[in-house]
Amino acid sequence: MDIIKTSIGLTKTIKNVARLREILSVFAKHGFDEFIISTKLDSLIPNFVIPRSRFKKEEDESEYDFWKSLGYRLRKSFEELGPSFIKVGQLLSSREDIFHPTLIQELKQLQNHAKEIKFQDAVSEIEKSLGKPYSHVYKSIDPLPIGVASIGVVYKAQLLDGKDVVLKVRRPNAKKSIVNDFEIISFIVNRLEKNSKELRHLGLSRAINDFFKSIQLELNFIFEANNNKKIGESIAKIDTNSIFVIPNVYRKLSSERMLVMDYLNGKAFNEITDLSKYPELEEKLIEGVKLFLHNMLSDGFFHADLHGGNFIYLENGQIGLLDFGLVGVLSHKNRSNLIAILYALLSNNYENLVIEFLDVAEYDNIPNYDALVSDIRDALTPFVGLSAKEIDATQLTYCLISTLSKHEIYLPREWFVIFRAIMTLDGVGKSLGINLDIFAVIESEIKELMGDMFSKEAILEDSLWVARDMLGSLRILPRHISWMLKEFAKRKYTFEHNVVGLNQEVQKVSKGLFFLGMLILASTFFISGAILSDGVEVRSFQDVPPLTFVCWLLSMLTMLRASFFLKN
Repeated sequence: MDIIKTSIGLTKTIKNVARLREILSVFAKHGFDEFIISTKLDSLIPNFVIPRSRFKKEEDESEYDFWKSLGYRLRKSFEELGPSFIKVGQLLSSREDIFHPTLIQELKQLQNHAKEIKFQDAVSEIEKSLGKPYSHVYKSIDPLPIGVASIGVVYKAQLLDGKDVVLKVRRPNAKKSIVNDFEIISFIVNRLEKNSKELRHLGLSRAINDFFKSIQLELNFIFEANNNKKIGESIAKIDTNSIFVIPNVYRKLSSERMLVMDYLNGKAFNEITDLSKYPELEEKLIEGVKLFLHNMLSDGFFHADLHGGNFIYLENGQIGLLDFGLVGVLSHKNRSNLIAILYALLSNNYENLVIEFLDVAEYDNIPNYDALVSDIRDALTPFVGLSAKEIDATQLTYCLISTLSKHEIYLPREWFVIFRAIMTLDGVGKSLGINLDIFAVIESEIKELMGDMFSKEAILEDSLWVARDMLGSLRILPRHISWMLKEFAKRKYTFEHNVVGLNQEVQKVSKGLFFLGMLILASTFFISGAILSDGVEVRSFQDVPPLTFVCWLLSMLTMLRASFFLKN
């Protein structure tokens, strides 16, 4: 009877118990059998027999060997379990804040280990998307894929008019299998966190849930097509030298399961071994990085996966960008925070750096501010005095974020996307042997953007939003006061206010200080209104900006309140 209850309870949590059995078997086979037994995951499946492990733990295993062995066993497990787990491995390889560098290095090999699919299966997906035989649209499709990823497989094709295109085809049943697998992964991680305080503090379940949300978007290629268009329009505004080429998407031929784009004929950056053949590439890449950072900090919508395989050096000397499935989105507030964080990093202002991080981070308990500042200072001291050229962006980010994690402070997913994007760009330059001074580029962009943040237009925009919030609060305040008074009357609450020990002289001083404060506040409102109308040609009251009237009205009400206080 207990076995039946267990099966029913597990089925309510996980739809595919057979897949859970397969997952546990693979992990056990690759050396995680003791871990499965200690967390009692094996007891959840009736009649489950744990396979014998292929690996044996050495008693004198060093820390370095341990992390390398762990990374190797995880990588082999993920490769065998398929696309969902490969994506999880790629997620873990991007979390330098959580895991040992040796384990990260091992998991990064998962980037190029997705398996191909049968061409006939790809044709079936293409024809489901088109709703007709592919020969009605394409003259030919090369059966040998030019790109293989965990979600999609890319083929080169030719339209009936002779135009070369690429087809990005979603793997058959990818959506269903990934949803089922992430359900199981989430279940296992939650189970592990219940049994391990250390794992719980890593915030792994939070990272998995955030990652699953982004994967669901990546599964829909219409989302990628929209990203392609939006980034293309954003870059076109600032790319005056036409460095970048964004492939055109054929929207009528694309769908949720297939993406059709122009074929970019060139060489991926990760395939370039002899930089001397491309003497102009270094200058163009540096200029391109400037455009990318400006796009990130100014517009807040940017390509978040610019590794060497997504940069294509075209035959005409331009740089093509590919794969818009992973993008970063920053609100106006977060862009301001990011600029402040980068500026604090460049100026070694640890106090401001901590304040900015606490403004955007997630934490359950209020951290010890002084201890956090001290730890951040200790972590970043080795980088002080180094030129921007000498700083390793990946190592700096690892030191910074791991220190935050030590204090149980976690950055939301969008912030990891930002730092990972910056590290990836830095890595592209290093892989090509290009002297890409990422921090010098950031420093040059920060100065301009800091000026934009405090421009008259930016202050006016922020003031308008503040005024809107104030008016909204004033609109609902009487209603809430009315509800509060009704509640007080209903429950017969009373207020009793007694002032004891204040003589007449002290009351006069108190009134004087209050009046002075109100006078300063009224003056501030009046001057703000005058500043907002600066540069506006005023011929009648209608020409005065509405926000100026609001400021002057607040100034007048403040003075009336101060005068009334003095009389009573």
